[in-house]
Parts: sequence; C-alpha cells; structure tokens
Amino acid sequence: MKKTPAKNLQEVNQNRNMNGFLVHALFLALTLNFIDINTVIPNMLAEAGATSFHLGILSAIMIGGAGFMQLVFAGLIIPLKRKKPALLAGIYLRVVALVAMGLFLKTLTEQANWKVWAILSLMALFSFSGAFANISYTDIMGRVIEPVRRKRLLVSKQLISSVGVIVSALLVKLILTALPYPLNYSMLFLLSGILLSLATLGFWMLKETDAPLTEKITLTKRFGMFTKALKEDRNLRLYLWLLNTSGVFLSTIPFLILFARTKFEINGSLVGTFLLARMIGSLVFNILLKLFSKSEQYRPLLYLFIGLGSATLVLALLLTSSPLLYSLVFLLSGATGAVFQIVTAGVLLEISNDENRGIYAGLAGAGSFMNILYPILAGILVTKLGYPVVFLLTSIYILLGLYTAKRIRCERIAR
Repeated sequence: MKKTPAKNLQEVNQNRNMNGFLVHALFLALTLNFIDINTVIPNMLAEAGATSFHLGILSAIMIGGAGFMQLVFAGLIIPLKRKKPALLAGIYLRVVALVAMGLFLKTLTEQANWKVWAILSLMALFSFSGAFANISYTDIMGRVIEPVRRKRLLVSKQLISSVGVIVSALLVKLILTALPYPLNYSMLFLLSGILLSLATLGFWMLKETDAPLTEKITLTKRFGMFTKALKEDRNLRLYLWLLNTSGVFLSTIPFLILFARTKFEINGSLVGTFLLARMIGSLVFNILLKLFSKSEQYRPLLYLFIGLGSATLVLALLLTSSPLLYSLVFLLSGATGAVFQIVTAGVLLEISNDENRGIYAGLAGAGSFMNILYPILAGILVTKLGYPVVFLLTSIYILLGLYTAKRIRCERIAR
C-alpha cells in the first residue's frame, strides 16, 4: 500500500483541524446568540426583578470571573498530554447548565429576589465550565494550527460566526415576540443547550498532537510560574494592561440595555432588534476585514478596537431619542466586539509558545481583574451618579489601552 507523504498528511490534518474549529465556531455563535449577555440576559434579569447591582455581578461572573477561573484551572490542565478530553468535559458541563436554566426559567412568572440569585448561580456554572474548556481550547489551537494560518483562521471564524448569528438573531427575535414571558426565555436556553452540544462535533474532528511533557504542578509552583512569566515578558504585562483598560468595554455593554430601559419601553421584540443590530455590526466588520485586511499585523486592529470602544459609550448617551436610533449603538458594539475577539486571541497566540501558552492563557483570564471589579463598581455608581457620568468616565478609561497599542512588540505586531 502506498503511503501518504508526510507533507500531504500534514496538509490534510491542517485542513481538518481548521474545519473543526470553524464548525465549532458556527454552532457556538448560534448558542451564545440565544443567551446573549449584552441583550437577552440583561433584559431577562430586569424582568425577574434585578437591579444594576445584580447586572454588575452577572457581568463580573461571565466576563471577569470566568477569566479568573482560568488561572485556577490552568494548573490542572497544563500537565495533560492530551487536552481534548478536558475541553469536551467543560463544554458538556455548560450544556447541563443551559438545560437546567431553561427548565428553571419557566418559574419566572413572578418577581422574586431568590430567583435572581438562582439565575446568577446557574450562569456562574455556565461561565466557569467555559473557563475550564477555554484553557484547553487555546492550547490546542496553538499546537494544531500553523502560525501562518492563525490569523486567517481567526478572521474566518469570526466571519462564519457572524453569518450564523444573523440567522439565530432572527430566530431569537421571533421567539421573544411570539411566545409569552417567561416561556420565550425558557425556550431560548433549551435551544442553546442543544446547539452547544452540536458544537462539540467540531472538536471530535480535531487531530490533536501530544503536548510537551510537563510535571504535575503544585499550587505554589504554579504561582511561581505565573510570577516568573510576568517578570520576564514585557509583552505579557502590556497585554494584561490592555485587558484591564480597554477590555472593560465588554463589561459595559450589558448596561446599555438597562440604560435604554430608563428612556423607553423595551419588550422582547425590541431586545431581538438590538441583538440583530449587534450581529449585523459584527458581520459587516468581518466582511470588510476579510476583503481589505491583507497583512498579518495586529497593531491597526488594536487602535481600531480602542477607538470604537470609547466612541460607543459616548454615542449611547446621544442616541436615545428613539429605539431605532439607539439600535446604532448595538450595531457599533457588535463591530467593536468582533475586533476585540480577533485582537485578544491573535496577540495572545503571538506572544506565547507551545510551552507557556497554558500559563499565558491562565494569566490572561485571571489578570483581567478589572472585568471583575469594574461591572460591580459600575452597578453601584450608576445608582449614585447616573449612567451618563459612568459611561463618560468609562470611555476615557478605555483610551488608556493606547499605551499597549503603541508599545507591544512581536513578529506580527512590530512591523
């Protein structure tokens, strides 16, 4: 029997792995759209009786808290020879959380404080299991996808996701409009559990290579590795600075819904409209990037993300005269979020290598502590100072990320 040349086999595996990540990206995009933290969940929480403080806790859990848990999980996953089992375990635990949430939401016929906290607990399980899976996800992508293909994969992943979520956004709008509360939200979570289970099909396709052998890491040694990485790598410190300044934009988006509720009435149909606007913004940006971004450099995208993030919050204060006009804010937030996903994933891959990628991913999650503190602080300050002051201060704070954009150095950033 004629053997397949090693070069051809490598090409086949690369294409298979690329396709696997893209399959996962499509179904994941559909899943997250049904439980969008920036539109669907904030309004659902508000309907259940939540305040800006509760929303701040939710944002801290799903954005900052999930990142912090990556630090906790990194030491457990780094020594593993194969990461795919841990990746699948984390995702299937997320499926359980989504299905449980879907069943629980049927009880939201009356507002109750304990129900708000129950929702927050289930979302914590969903987010933390995602953090467990993300350590393996980042490590596997870094090992099975060649460096020259990474940005192409990330851009293609964003584009495919954006196309998929347009369809799901329309379905979300249909479900929120057609079904009564709380059955509409219950249906969204149950469907998201099904879609997320289908997303694992992409990871079953992956041909994972063995990770470099590492010894089992004690807690003390683990923190020693993190400390050493921070001391020795200036790029890592700059990357964390970006996450802790401009990165708080992600924690701000959920507050856009609560701010809108102070200006006009919001129902399920309007939430679907806002979600659709976010997805269109993400899709349009990714199409433009695919068409016009031919270089592998990330620095222009860093500047773009910081500028769009700062501008979005200012526009939110200026476009409240009608729900239709306010939809433009979500359109811009979708584009900004798409840039952020490409930049943060791409830069992390560039400043790390096969040996330290798990450590860097853990630090990237735990080191973005402002995404834990900021939303809670913002939720409190909103009641004291109001949304305009909080949004303007946040807009200025986001601009501090320019320090990173100008100074970070690596092969695909320096040029």
